[in-house]
Formats: sequence, C-alpha cells, structure tokens
Amino acid sequence: MKEVRFAVVVVLVVLGVLHSFALAVNVTYDNRALVIDGKRRVLVSGSIHYPRSTPEMWPGIIQKSKDGGLDVIETYVFWNLHEPVRNQYDFEGRKDLVKFIKLVGAAGLYVHVRIGPYVCAEWNYGGFPVWLHFVPGIKFRTDNEPFKAEMKRFTAKIVDVLKQENLYASQGGPIILSQIENEYGNVQSSFGSAAKSYVQWAATMATSLNTGVPWVMCNQPDAPDPIINTCNGFYCDQFTPNSKNKPKMWTENWSGWFLSFGGALPYRPVEDLAFAVARFYQTGGSLQNYYMYHGGTNFGRTSGGPFIATSYDYDAPIDEYGLVRQPKWGHLRDVHKAIKMCEEALISTDPAVTSLGPNLEATVYKSGSQCSAFLANVDSQSDKTVTFNGNSYHLPAWSVSILPDCKNVVLNTAKINSVTTRPSFSNQPLKVDVSASEAFDSGWSWIDEPVGISKNNSFANLGLSEQINTTADKSDYLWYSLSTDIKGDEPYLANGSNTVLHVDSLGHALHVFINKKLAGSGKGSGGSSKVSLDIPITLVPGRNTIDLLSLTVGLQNYGAFFELRGAGVTGPVKLESQNNNITVDLSSEQWTYQIGLEGEDLGLPSGSTSQWLSQPNLPKNKPLTWYKTTFDAPAGSDPLALDFTGFGKGEAWINGHSIGRYWPSYTASGQCTSYCDYKGSYSANKCLRNCGKPSQTLYHVPRSWLKPTSNTLVLFEEIGSDPTRLSFASKQLGSLCSHVSESHPAPVEMWSSDSKQQKTGPVLSLECPSPNQVISSIKFASFGTPRGTCGSFSHGKCSSQNALSIVQKACIGSKSCSVDVSIKAFGDPCRGKTKSLAVEAYCQ
Repeated sequence: MKEVRFAVVVVLVVLGVLHSFALAVNVTYDNRALVIDGKRRVLVSGSIHYPRSTPEMWPGIIQKSKDGGLDVIETYVFWNLHEPVRNQYDFEGRKDLVKFIKLVGAAGLYVHVRIGPYVCAEWNYGGFPVWLHFVPGIKFRTDNEPFKAEMKRFTAKIVDVLKQENLYASQGGPIILSQIENEYGNVQSSFGSAAKSYVQWAATMATSLNTGVPWVMCNQPDAPDPIINTCNGFYCDQFTPNSKNKPKMWTENWSGWFLSFGGALPYRPVEDLAFAVARFYQTGGSLQNYYMYHGGTNFGRTSGGPFIATSYDYDAPIDEYGLVRQPKWGHLRDVHKAIKMCEEALISTDPAVTSLGPNLEATVYKSGSQCSAFLANVDSQSDKTVTFNGNSYHLPAWSVSILPDCKNVVLNTAKINSVTTRPSFSNQPLKVDVSASEAFDSGWSWIDEPVGISKNNSFANLGLSEQINTTADKSDYLWYSLSTDIKGDEPYLANGSNTVLHVDSLGHALHVFINKKLAGSGKGSGGSSKVSLDIPITLVPGRNTIDLLSLTVGLQNYGAFFELRGAGVTGPVKLESQNNNITVDLSSEQWTYQIGLEGEDLGLPSGSTSQWLSQPNLPKNKPLTWYKTTFDAPAGSDPLALDFTGFGKGEAWINGHSIGRYWPSYTASGQCTSYCDYKGSYSANKCLRNCGKPSQTLYHVPRSWLKPTSNTLVLFEEIGSDPTRLSFASKQLGSLCSHVSESHPAPVEMWSSDSKQQKTGPVLSLECPSPNQVISSIKFASFGTPRGTCGSFSHGKCSSQNALSIVQKACIGSKSCSVDVSIKAFGDPCRGKTKSLAVEAYCQ
C-alpha cells in the first residue's frame, strides 16, 4: 500500500512539474513590441503601489484596473520598507509584495516589477533605507563598491523571493518585465565618468540574475543591450529607443501630479491624457503605463519630497479611496478598447505617416487585410476638417481619432461618452465612547509632551548638529536645547531693548520655545525647505532655556546626491538687540540633543500606558499635546476619512496604524483657475484647484483598520487644536452626469466593422456604480444647446420640451439606461445647429 501511495505522489509531482512547464511563458522583444509566447502584444499598463493601499483593498483595485482595460500592473519595490534594518526583512501586511503579485496574476493580468532599488516615487529617501547612508565609504548611485554591493544584495534578494514563488513568466508567473535603476539619465551628468560604468554594471548585474524576462531602464538614453530604454513624462509620442531592435515603451504617463503641503491640488483633464495615449500608440508605441492608475495614501512617515502630502491620489483613474474617478476611468477604458481593436494591424507592420496639413497627421498601419488609422490634430487652438481616403473627418483641436478599419471613427479623444460622477463627502461626528475608563465627559484623555529634554538618552555636543545624521530618521523630531544664564546687565536686556532670536535651518519646520513657552514657528516649502526665523523674545535675569524643536516632513527623494541634503538647525542661532546693535552668536555653544519625543518612546501611538489624563478641563489649542479617544466605526461601507479642518500639524493613529502626517494649517498657494483648457501641452502647474485653502483636510482611514466598536484613536498635535472638532467624512456618489453631442461617435462597445452597423449614432448612457443602486431621479435633462458642467448644467438658447420626460421614462428605476442622442428621439428644437443631450441623475 505504501508503494501505491508513493507511486501516486510521484505521478502527482511529475504532473505538477509538467503543468508548471506548460504554463511557463517566453517573453522577449523585437523592434515593434514585447513578444509573449511568440506573439507581439500591444499592452496597456497602470501603476499601483502595494503599500499605498491595504491588502483588503487590493482585489477591488486590481479588478477595477482590469475592467478599465489594463493588461499590466506596474509597481515599485520599496527597499526601506522591506529592509528597515540591514539583513532584517519585512514582507508582512501592506508590505506583502508576493501576495500582491499573486492577486494580480489571479486576475489574469501581467506584472512589471520596478526593483530600482532607487524609486523616487515621492517616497521617503527615494526608497533607500537611511542606514545605507552610514555604510563606510558609500556614495549612492555611482561606480562605488560599497553601494554596488548593497544594491546587488537587495536586488538579488527580491529576485530570489519572487523566484521562490515562481512569479516570473519564465516560471509560469505573471511578471513579464523588471526594471533596474530609475530615471538615472536625469541626473547622470552630475556623476561624471563613473556614471557610465555604473550604468553598465547595473545592466550586467540585473541580467545576471536570470529572471527569464526583459529588463528596462527608464529615462536612460545609453541603456546598454539588452536593456530596453523607456520614456517617462506627460508625452512620449516623440520618444525613440536607442536601438532599432528595441520597442517603444512608456513607463510613466503622469495621470496627474502629486500634492504637496503648501501646494494647490493638481489635476489633468482626461481629454489631454487620452490624447497623449492615442498619440503614443499612433507613433509606434507598444506599451504605455499610467503613473498612477491608483495613487493611494502615504501612510505613516513614508512620504518623501520633502513636503509631499499624505494623500497620493495623483488624480488617477482610481482614486485614493479605491473608487473609479469618472469620466477619467471610463474615457480611458474606451481609449483602450479602441486601441485594442487596432492591435492586429499595429503589431504587423511599421506605420506610414502622411501630413494632412499644418499640425494634421494621418498614420496608417496596413498589412494584408488588416488596416487601422489614426488621424491627429495637434493644433492647440483650431478644429479642422480633413479628407482621408476620400472621406471627410472633423478633428477637434488637440485630439486623435481612431479608425480601426481605416474608414470609420470609433473614438475621438476629445469626445467623451463616459459618465461623469460628482462625489461628495458626508460628515458625521466621531462616536466617542465616553464610558472609557480613562476618558472624561468629552470622551478624550491627554498627555503633555514635555518641552525640551526629557529622556535619559539625551546627549550634548558643541555646536549645531545636522538632523538626519543625528536621528537616522528614527523620528521626525529633534530637540536642540540650550540653557543660558542672564546676569541682568547684558546690553540686549537694557531698558527698551528689542531682543530678537534669529534661527537659520535647513528645514523642514521649526518650533521655538523660550522658557518652555512657544515663541514662534516656521516652515519651509516644496520649493525651498529652508527656514529662517526672527522671533521677538523676552529673556529674564537668571536661567533661560531656548528649546528648538526641528522636524522633518519626509526626506529628499530626488536629484543628484539627494542623500547629502541635510535638515535641521544649521545656524547661525543668534540673539540680536535691535536697539543696541548687539549680537550674541549661540551657534558654537554646547547644545543638548534629544532624538524623538518622549511619547514615542512610551508607545503612545498605540494608545497604551496608564499615564493618560482624564479631567474636566481637557486642554485645547495647546502645543505638543497627545490626545486619545475610543470610538465606534461609522456605519455602512462607504470609504472613510478623518476631517482635520481647523487642526494644526501632527500625526494620527487608529488602532496602532498611522494614517500619516496631517497639516491642515498649511494653506495652498498657486495660480488656480475656475476652468482648465485641456488643449495644449500640460504641465504640473497648469490645472490647479484649492488655492487659499488647506492643502489637505481629509485623511483616508481604511475600513479594514476598524472594528465595529472600541477603536483607539491617538493624535499628536504640535501647534494646538480642539480634538473634539474631529469628525469622520464618508465618500459617496453625489450625482451622475453625461453630456453627448450629435457629433460624438457611438459608444465603443457598439462599434462594428460591419458597414450596416456603422449607422448607429451617438448614445448617452448612465449606470449607477454600486450593484444595489438604481437611478432614482433625473435632476436635469436638456436636448439642444445646454451649457455648463456636471452639477451646474443649464438650458441653452434652444431646448426640446420633452427631454426630461423622455430621459425619466428611459432611466428611472433602472440600474443603467441608454438614450439615443438624435432628433428622431427628441425632435429638432433648433434646425441647422449641432445639438447635444446633457443629463444629471441621482442613484439610490
């Protein structure tokens, strides 16, 4: 019987091996595209960074990415996340890279792993662990033996982890691409002759790891064979690989831009993003990746910059909370469908390009019976009508029309068929548990953070120490403390003297305490992290204390030698008498230092310790205060955020999980406009919202971090606030809109190469996003010349009188509905004019 069991086991093992070989895929490339299992592929990719969401969110985000037409998910691998201490690795929870990749594979998508290990990514220290800075003799990202040894060790570790789980396509897994280094070409000239040998070494090291899939280097014009050099940017249609044997690939198409504390909110119109995508495939591109497709959240202290905000939403097609952003997600999905209709022609041949006039271009891919064409108008001002293959086509400015059969337009990038959603946040007070033993009537308890030196491990140095070298980024905070005796007859204390404390700092922010009282604060910005303060102070005869609390807001993540950019008080620190013109330089005195806060050492972020105070006089608007409460989770399943409107600056934890740094007291500067024209080249400052308001007030709280009851919330407030003002905000769908004209193509899914089917005209479609919702009411409907945008539609000079009743009849009570945009359906309220149908609806 044992022999039979053994034979069965052997057979099963053999079958398993054969099965794994059967699933193994050969991934190569040629001049036209990646070649997967012997077939060229035109691929659409999107970046999703696993630690910027939660494992519970991953399946939904991945499925929405697939539904949006993606073939590939791209992610960085974050060295400082996985190896916070040298040779001590962490792949748990949000750091579970293997689980994330397996989920992507299970959804039927491919993976591009960008190991780097430098990632930039607005991530703390560019993804490098700070301990790397202290390796003797090290110089980052150059031909330096200590750095190369550490880089190779980590890269090999990640490759080995992935190989152990059979995750490469050559093993039957979903990984079809890997990246080594990242945007090195942007800074390469700063490293001199050693840069070229470093690039060659990195390429050789990566390929020696035998992953069985191609490697890429983005923004690396001299990427050596067989590494594929790729493009990053808002537009990459004019990019050309450095070899005729390599495909044209775009690793970062920036779907928006990141938010900085002190900055306005950037966004990128979908018409421009769709134009960039279509132009890339029109000009021979074969793989395009959105950076980001889901941006997510910089939980904890992971944001870099400095001054990168906690939200990393990036105006991505899937928003920070995991909800689709419309019309961006839907319109890009239609673009992807249109591109895929052309795939057979695109992979078969090189394009033939013809000028149709100034700023007008026709690109044709024809091989045998396959023919697809792109018609582009790259003029940023004027619409044009062109003749192509004997037919007339109207091309809006800054748009591309896609013709899968070289005859009929399936999509124009400037004409959106997708719905627009208007999300809203509904606030509700924090349901605090006032029965908690340590809380009083308010439901809150507190602990004061001592001003100045309070820990036993403090130390003294002559002069001012640079912060990052001192703290090794174990904390945002470093105390610089000085005691000085004033006899009473110093010139700067003379009657009428106006004494000012001058402090210069590399940043990123600073609080100044004189004799334990907050005297003033300063902060840098994304443009310059330096802080320079002149604070009027009052000193008294006898002993005086000067306590400077310097803090970082994410370490530098970009630029040549970024690891050498310091932080903290560099001086000079001077007492100046404005009346007597007397200056006393304190910079070279003996300063006492404390790394971090006492509350951090006590474990206050977890809510533990018995030191929490509960008394009727809850301190409010008091600097350096820890607050704690216990609360019940808000009902329902809508995504949640904490609303920190009116707060100062600090960090918050729920059940021990850090939701990140909050800083609503930092208001946004910039040039905002009420309207952003998508036409013309986009830049990070072109389209801005929120000027003059806090850069960020809402901070994502993943539902999976909450229990039904007895949740612990801890805040550390630096500046001062009233914790009882804190509330939850749930994100909900406000209304659903669409605006489609008679000149729009029919929806992509209705397109057919059958000429009989081409008579189908434009259609306005609505669909409630949640499975259990139906369209409950129609707020607005107009066929004619309606004006405005979703939420502010109005009737134009002509409007069909029966538009509202027709739309109500077609849509109310249904999860989805479609209405023909035609005079046949609505009549003709104004002959000779191109009409459109605008609708705003509510789902319930």
